[in-house]
Amino acid sequence: MPGERHALLIATGTYDSATLGALRSPEQDVTALATVLRDPGIGDFDADILVDQPSHRLARALERFFLGRGSDDTLLLHLSCHGIKDDDGRLYFAASDTEKDLPASTAIPAAFLRDRMERCRARSIVVLLDCCYSGAFMASAKGDGILHLKDELAGHGRVVLTATNRTEYAWEGEQVTARAPQLSYFTDALVEGLRSGAADLGGDGLITVNELYEYVYESVRRRGARQTPHMWADLQYQVVIARTPAAADSPVLVAPARLARVRRGRDALVRLDVTLKEAVFGAVKDIEVDTAIRCDECAGKGGRPGTPEVLCDSCGGQGGESTEDLCPHCEGCGTVFLDPCPRCRGAARVTARRTLTMKVPAGVFNGARIRLGGEGESGPGGGPRGDLYVEITELPHEGMGRRGDADLHCYESVDLSVLKKGGTIEVATLDGPKTVRVSRGLKSGTVLRLQGLGATRLDGGGRGDFLITVLGRS
Repeated sequence: MPGERHALLIATGTYDSATLGALRSPEQDVTALATVLRDPGIGDFDADILVDQPSHRLARALERFFLGRGSDDTLLLHLSCHGIKDDDGRLYFAASDTEKDLPASTAIPAAFLRDRMERCRARSIVVLLDCCYSGAFMASAKGDGILHLKDELAGHGRVVLTATNRTEYAWEGEQVTARAPQLSYFTDALVEGLRSGAADLGGDGLITVNELYEYVYESVRRRGARQTPHMWADLQYQVVIARTPAAADSPVLVAPARLARVRRGRDALVRLDVTLKEAVFGAVKDIEVDTAIRCDECAGKGGRPGTPEVLCDSCGGQGGESTEDLCPHCEGCGTVFLDPCPRCRGAARVTARRTLTMKVPAGVFNGARIRLGGEGESGPGGGPRGDLYVEITELPHEGMGRRGDADLHCYESVDLSVLKKGGTIEVATLDGPKTVRVSRGLKSGTVLRLQGLGATRLDGGGRGDFLITVLGRS
């Protein structure tokens, strides 16, 4: 592992603002992770820790961290904190002095971090984000809502691992108490995979970032955490995070031959159009998805009964370089049949169109992703099904729109005589027409508020308000 190896671990669990709840896991997260990263037999990183610091100190530390690095250096940044988004969906990392209404000046903008990364000379940069909405880190503020890493980062060997996708929350460990805090699901999996060497999926004594992600993903999902780790990478080579503990005294290791293996199916993504009313109140919708399902002809075996099964010559039984790059000859299971099934041609899977009925939760918003567990494609070699993600596209509504996550807003043209003398107007809301009183002498541009007639809040906090901007007309 040539070049210098530096790590910066930032934890913020205590906040000055009452609107940001305290987190018990961040300090434990970075302490445990720093231990394995500093271990010369594992990570061999020079690791610094910052806990509960204000935004200006964090900004200075981040800028200094990426400054003056060599091209062969490996940098690792870990953030464990609240993630917050503004009304335009831009992501910020909360500091101890963050005010939710002033994120641009009191928090760390994700755009600032991306800019520092782009300017850094180090070719290998790994960012681990353990916070709510962390999947939004690589998303542009405008655009189609799909993440394009190569459009966002420059250089080689850039990797971002996030605890969640763009809309999920990161969950702390089960039964967390002030006396016995636990690591978060995401960081706990990181630490365990590195400390035990279990993340060395190739058995060669080295843990690459791809292997670490695959291990963390399966670990988090196996524990039933309601979050989905994601990875975005622009790699021209493998970035090594650590050695396995047993490999410290063994400079040369030979990877054992892999036998045919069963793999989990890939996750699938479809988009669903919903009206503003359906998003606010919820709805039941049918969706169609083209995905791989188990072949009924061979019962998902890939070959006729009694057919000899041998390792695939094309991939040597590896099944492919990763879960996202499966061998096209064996579909990732690592084996082929001398007498394959005539329907699936030995792949054990066929493509089919399925129709699913799903409940759209009240309060869902544009860009939100809903996970349907086990509804993705069937796994190679008879492996378990992946998940299906339904991304919500909220259709424009004529006459009204959202303000933030929960408020709705409209413009209402009112005769100047009514503004001068006072009176009533009728306003169309999603709950039907409502009569609104206009006080005498009301100025054009004034915002009136109908409480509880906005969008439903996903967190169960009731509904927002309906805002009416009054515009005078002659």
